[in-house]
Amino acid sequence: MSNTIGQGDRPPYGIISILMIGAFIAFLNNTLLNIALPSIMLELEVGPSTVQWLTTGYMLVNGIMIPMTAFLIQKYSVRRLFLIAMLLFSLGTVLAGSATMFPVLLAGRMIQASGSAIMMPLLMNVMLVSFPVEKRGTAMGIFGLILMAAPAIGPTLSGYIVENYNWRMLFHFVAPIAIAVLLLGFFLLKDKKEKINLRFDFISLLLSSFGFGGLLFGFSSAGERGWDSPFVYVPILVGAGSLISFIVRQSKLDKPMLNFKVYKYPMFSLASAISMVVNMAMFSGMLMLPIYVQTIRGISPLDAGLMMLPGALVLAIMSPITGRLFDKFGGRILAITGLAIMVVTTFYFSQLSMETTYISLVVLHAVRMFGMSMVMMPVSTNGLNQLPARFYPHGTAMNNTLNMLSGAIGTALLITVMTTRQVTHETTLTQEAVAAAGGQVSEVTLASIQMSAMLEGINDAFFVATLIATVAFLLSFFIKRAKPMEDSEDEQEVILPQTKVVKLAEG
Repeated sequence: MSNTIGQGDRPPYGIISILMIGAFIAFLNNTLLNIALPSIMLELEVGPSTVQWLTTGYMLVNGIMIPMTAFLIQKYSVRRLFLIAMLLFSLGTVLAGSATMFPVLLAGRMIQASGSAIMMPLLMNVMLVSFPVEKRGTAMGIFGLILMAAPAIGPTLSGYIVENYNWRMLFHFVAPIAIAVLLLGFFLLKDKKEKINLRFDFISLLLSSFGFGGLLFGFSSAGERGWDSPFVYVPILVGAGSLISFIVRQSKLDKPMLNFKVYKYPMFSLASAISMVVNMAMFSGMLMLPIYVQTIRGISPLDAGLMMLPGALVLAIMSPITGRLFDKFGGRILAITGLAIMVVTTFYFSQLSMETTYISLVVLHAVRMFGMSMVMMPVSTNGLNQLPARFYPHGTAMNNTLNMLSGAIGTALLITVMTTRQVTHETTLTQEAVAAAGGQVSEVTLASIQMSAMLEGINDAFFVATLIATVAFLLSFFIKRAKPMEDSEDEQEVILPQTKVVKLAEG
């Protein structure tokens, strides 16, 4: 195996393979837990708002850690970061699997999150510096195939394990694989890194943690608590203020923790905007469909998971195909086509009824995922392609952080639309029923009205998601094929996530 990872060298497939296995395990673990939440609530005697912290806490730790990865990738070697990430993930997995109290389980999940947060930006940076621009689409496509397999098999595997074993088996199943990957990395990863003189700025970490963490917590709480709750608007205000201070501070530092100068490159800025908007629209399917099929239609959790399986498989299978198409045609035509499909299918989801067939839902969801497969990877890769090499760690960290933040904002927005419109529809339908009956209506009628109102609320949320997706569709017409731009600063150090410190001369 090559001891270096540098542009112009043969891509280090061994290192990339180990990193991908680690990232796959982290992704798989995250998709396994959602179906187990009801079982955890029952055994550990906690309510929905408490158990939700297993998801919220995981996301908060990611939101705090990911902005730090730009600094970590520049300062430390791939080997050291990978081993630390897998060690944290393995320790968290073992701790969570042995938990008999909820605080211990939550601690295990948050330790897991601190490891997995390092994994994705690290892998993305290795991919960027290992492949030339003209081959990155294909490489990212293979990368997407492996990672998309996790959400494809996760819910079905989780449903089988929870149905036949204890929920702890989800962690016991992952732990030995994670430990094996850790040992594999320990013996096979041999890269070295020259000592880099980077000093950690604790104030930046503090501002970043309060900024991104506050926004994530506030928006994540909005769906459950409502926008008028101090648990929502106080974190959002604190987060916004801290984030502004963080950005100002980064602009004044010679070597910032997270460099916002990536936004002086127009294709990266456009890619960030489109990715955030698509993420907001994407959560409509992830949130609303399970509520519709299980609560309104009474479809079992296992059948609900199987309903979404073809779409996840389409996303995984299309990833390498999309990568090759991106290398050949660029991101513009793929993004326009994919977003057109997303807009149309999301609109059809806003027309759900009590008679919509199971097969229709499967096909519509699969087609929507087909459209999405043409958007996320091509758009983000095209944006990263325009950055000079020294900005790769900052670009990948920024993308991952903003994807999480936009997901939280999209969740809060769509849940708010669904709940507020549900109340409006319920009031209207109840008044109509009372007027038609000439007085009081039965409990059966009221229950039917509640279901109808929830259905209309879901349809309204999907319609808003359609409008959001339309914004991304319009933005996609401005995409141009990006090539790395020359750095405007003389003799800047290019600190790559590998063994070399390269000098880029102006021009």
